[in-house]
Amino acid sequence: MRRIIVIGTTGSGKTTFARALAARLGVPHGEQDAWNHGPGWQETPLPLFRAQGAAFTAADTWVMDGNYSKARDLGWARADTLVWLDYPAPVVFWRVLTRTVRRVATRQELWNGNRETLRGALQPDGPVRWFFRTHWQRRRDTPAQAAVHPHLTLIRLQTPAQAAAWLREQERPAR
Repeated sequence: MRRIIVIGTTGSGKTTFARALAARLGVPHGEQDAWNHGPGWQETPLPLFRAQGAAFTAADTWVMDGNYSKARDLGWARADTLVWLDYPAPVVFWRVLTRTVRRVATRQELWNGNRETLRGALQPDGPVRWFFRTHWQRRRDTPAQAAVHPHLTLIRLQTPAQAAAWLREQERPAR
């Protein structure tokens, strides 16, 4: 594993998992959400988003998280491993809910000065409703999307405990 993409439903813990994996492997981490959400929650123009993804994935080693179809042709083609956090809906929904409440209450900065608000969290593209719009569709679509990239090693982790155990098995960086 040298170039790894971590995918999963909103709230599954992609970024947290990807950061931990990158740290264990001693490689750079890239977060597609940070590239996509500009200041004031403005969507980054497609050419710039793709340029950021292309520049990041041009490196020899990396871990990147995100589900953006507008960059799938770049990341998935260059990756050698796809880690899918495919947790049950109740687990992910609880994570989305508690994470959103925490972010709203603490005014935690996410990317480029953006912070979640209660109103924003409940919008159609906010995390709570986005979960309901995408969770089951992703579970149906991901196997076929992965099959289009037969060079990828697919690692499907179906519980947080399974993901934690798999992560513990990964090589630590040499000191």
